[in-house]
Amino acid sequence: MPPTETFHPTFPTRTFVTVVLPLAAPRAFTYYVPEELVERVQFGVRVEVPFGRTSAAGSAGKLYSALVIEVHNRPPEGYQPKEILEVLDERPLIHPTQIELWQWMAAYYCCTLGEVMHAALPSHLKLVGETKLVLSPLHDGDHSGLSDSEYLIAEALSIQETITIDEVRGILDRKTVYPVIKSLLEKRIIYLKEDLQEKYRSKTVVCVELAEPYASDPALLHEAFERVSRSSRQEAALMAYIQLSKTKPFVLRQDICEMAQTENAAVNAIAQKGIFRLFDREVSRIGSYEEETLDMETSSPRQEKALAEVRALFAHKQTVLLHGVTGSGKTKVYMELIREVTERGGQALYLLPEIALTTQLTARLQRFFGDDIAVYHSKLNHNERVEIWNAVLAGKPVVMGARSALFLPFGKLELVIVDEEHDPSFKQNDPAPRYNGRDTAVYLAHLHQAKVLMGTATPSIESYNNALSGKYGLVEMPERFGGIQMPDIQLIDAKQEIKQRKMQSHFTTALINELKAAVERGEQAILFQNRRGYAPTYRCFSCGWHAECIHCDVSLTYHKHSNQLKCHYCGYHSKLPPECPACGNKQLSLFGFGTEKIEDEIKIYLPEGRISRMDLDTARTRNAHATIINDFEERRFDILVGTQMVTKGLDFENVGVVGVLSADQLLQFPDFRSSERAFQLMVQVAGRAGRKHKRGKVLIQAMNTAHPVLQEVIRNDYAGFYKREIAERRAFNYPPFARLIRITLKHKSAETLNDGARIFTQTLRQKLGDWVVGPAVPFVSRVRGQYLLDYLIKMDRDLRKAAYAKTSIEEATVAMQTAQGFSGIRVTVDVDPG
Repeated sequence: MPPTETFHPTFPTRTFVTVVLPLAAPRAFTYYVPEELVERVQFGVRVEVPFGRTSAAGSAGKLYSALVIEVHNRPPEGYQPKEILEVLDERPLIHPTQIELWQWMAAYYCCTLGEVMHAALPSHLKLVGETKLVLSPLHDGDHSGLSDSEYLIAEALSIQETITIDEVRGILDRKTVYPVIKSLLEKRIIYLKEDLQEKYRSKTVVCVELAEPYASDPALLHEAFERVSRSSRQEAALMAYIQLSKTKPFVLRQDICEMAQTENAAVNAIAQKGIFRLFDREVSRIGSYEEETLDMETSSPRQEKALAEVRALFAHKQTVLLHGVTGSGKTKVYMELIREVTERGGQALYLLPEIALTTQLTARLQRFFGDDIAVYHSKLNHNERVEIWNAVLAGKPVVMGARSALFLPFGKLELVIVDEEHDPSFKQNDPAPRYNGRDTAVYLAHLHQAKVLMGTATPSIESYNNALSGKYGLVEMPERFGGIQMPDIQLIDAKQEIKQRKMQSHFTTALINELKAAVERGEQAILFQNRRGYAPTYRCFSCGWHAECIHCDVSLTYHKHSNQLKCHYCGYHSKLPPECPACGNKQLSLFGFGTEKIEDEIKIYLPEGRISRMDLDTARTRNAHATIINDFEERRFDILVGTQMVTKGLDFENVGVVGVLSADQLLQFPDFRSSERAFQLMVQVAGRAGRKHKRGKVLIQAMNTAHPVLQEVIRNDYAGFYKREIAERRAFNYPPFARLIRITLKHKSAETLNDGARIFTQTLRQKLGDWVVGPAVPFVSRVRGQYLLDYLIKMDRDLRKAAYAKTSIEEATVAMQTAQGFSGIRVTVDVDPG
C-alpha cells in the first residue's frame, strides 16, 4: 500500500503551482491554488500573486504577475504558501521549450530564472502592482478633526470607490502626499489596496457603417443626402463613405475625413442624425505588406552549389557555417532555405546583430514573403512587441530580429539563421542574463530539433574552429555574386605623410584625391572612424589637465553639435570650462577626432560633396537608421561618415570608395580579441565597396603599416589570419582552447571594495586555485560612481569544471556579502565574455 500523502489542513484543494517572478529571486516559488481557480490554472499562464513581507497596513506584499511553470500537488517544504489571487490568461503565453531554454540560460550564464524571464517577456506582459486608496468600512463619515488635505481625500473617496496615489497628487496639487496618506492610515479612515495594472492595450480604430434602415435599403440613401444637404462637409463625408465602401470591407472614419477633406465632427454629426453607426474595431500594430509578393530570383550556380552543400550537411549536422566573402550572395541562400521551411508549415528565425540591418533586409524579404514575416527588435514600442509575441505564438512563419527575438514563443521552429555570426553585438553585456545570442540560438535550435545556419565573411575564431574540427559543417562561397572583383585594398602610411607634411587634417592625400574622384564620377563613399563625437580629449597645454567625468574614470568627449563635453559611459555632460581648473590657463585644446569632426572637416576639402553621418548620436530615434540608410541608397548624399554601424552587412550599389581613417586604434585595444575584431571590422567595411557594377577601392590609413593583421586584410586572407591567431590562442590558453568567466566586483567605496575583495579572493582561490587570475583594476576603473575590480577564471572546456567554477563563485559571493560591512558589494558574472 503506497504511503499516504499529508497536506496542510487549511488547503481545501490539493493543487499548487510553481511560478517564476520577474525578479532576481534565487529560485522559483510555490503558491496554493484556491478551489475556484483550479480549473483555470495551467502551465504557461500568468497568475496574480503577492510577494514580499506583509506591510504594516496589512497589505500582503507587492503584487506581481508570475508565470506558472508547473501545476502539481506537492506543498512546499519550509514555508507556508500564499494563495494565487487571480489567473490572468485564458491560454498559455509560452511553450514548454521556452522554460527549458530559460533554465539552461540561468544555469549557464550564472543568473536567476527570474532575470531571464524579465529579459524574455515584453514589458507589457509583466504587470505591476499599483497602490490604490480605499475608504475604510470602519469610517463613520465624520470628517471632523481632519486637516484640509485629509478632508479632500476622504471626501473624494466618499464619491468614488478607489483613487490612486497619482490622483491624490492631482487632488492636493502637490508631489509629496505620503504624510497625508500615513495620517489617514493611522486614523483608520482609509486602507491600501494593490491592483495589477494590465499595461497592454489593443489598438482600435473608429469604423463607420450605415445605420438602419439605410443599411438594408440603399434606395433610402437619397433621403439621407437630403438630411445632410445643408452642410457641404457632411455631404462630402457621406459621398466619401459610399465610394470607400465599394472597395473596403471596413471603412475607417479617418479615411472618410481624408477623402472628404473634413474633420471628425462632420462624421459624428451624421451619426447623431441616425445615418451612420460608429463602432470600434481592433487592428494590429504590425504593419502589413500591401504590394504583391514576387517569385525569388534565379540562383547563381555558386549559390545553387552552396544550397546543395548546406542541405547535404543538414542531413547529419545540426549547425552549418556558411563562410562567404562580402557580396557573395549569402542572403539568397538564407531565403531559399526559409522558403522551404515555410512551405512545410514550419517557422524560421533570422537573427541579425544590429537593428540597422533589418531596414534593408526587411524590405527585401517582404517582397517574397509578404505578411509572413515579422520584425522584432528594441526600437519597437511595448504594444508592438506584445502583438508580435502573440503572432509568433499563433504560428507566424518568419521572424527577423536582433538577439531578443530568441525569446519569442516558437511552436514549430525548424530553422535558425544567424547572419554576421561573428558580430560582438550578439553578446548581451548588461543587465543579466549576459548571454551570447549566437550560442543561445544553437541551444534553442537543439531544443526544437531545428537546424542552424551561421553566415559571415569573417567567422569568429570559435565558430571556424568548430567547423574545421567537424563539430559544425562548413560551406565556402569564395567569390562575389555576378563575378564582381573583390575591392582593391591599399594601405597608406599616415606616419610618413605626417613627416612629409602632406596630411590634410586627418586625411592622407591619397584618400582626399580618391574621394574627390568618386564624387566627380557620381559615386558614393564611406568613411569609417570607430569613435563618435567631435574630439575625445579636452586638454590644458600648460599642466596636462584634461576634462574627466565626475562619475567615471574616463575622459569626456566633446560634441560640437550640442557644444558639450559628454561621458559615453554614464551620460554625464557639462559645458566647456573657459580656463583650466587646475592652473588657470585659458589656452585649452581639443585632441583626437571622432565621426562628428570627420563630418565637419571633410566639407572643407570637398565643398561640393553632400555629407551625412551615422553613429549613435544621429541614429537614436526609432526611424533614424532607416532614414539615413534610405537617403544614402537614393543618393541624396555622397559621403557617409560612421562608426561600426556602417560595417554591418549593408548593401549599397553605388559605393566606389571606402576609407578607414585610424586602423591603429582598432589594433591597440587591451583585449585578447582585439586582432580578431580589427580584422573583422576592416574586412566588413571594405566589403561595402564595389558590390554591384564595378570593383571598389578601399584605403586604410595607419601609423604601423607592418602590423600582420593589416597585411592579412589587404590580401583578404582569412585562412592566414586564422592560422596565426589560433596559434596565439593555443600558446596563451585562450578560447577556443579554454573557457573564460569574468567576475566584476563593484562598490562606491574603494576601501570597502578592497577589503571585501580579500574575502572573495581567499574563498575563490581555496576552491579554484590557479584557475583564478586577479583581482586586477580594469582599464576603466570606475563607472557610474562605482569602483571596479576584475577577476578572470580560465579553465579547460569541461562542463563539469564549468559547473564547479560557477558553484564556487556563488559560494565566494555569499562568503563576502554575509561578512559584516560588505553586503553592498555587487558581483556580476560574465560567462564567455565578449
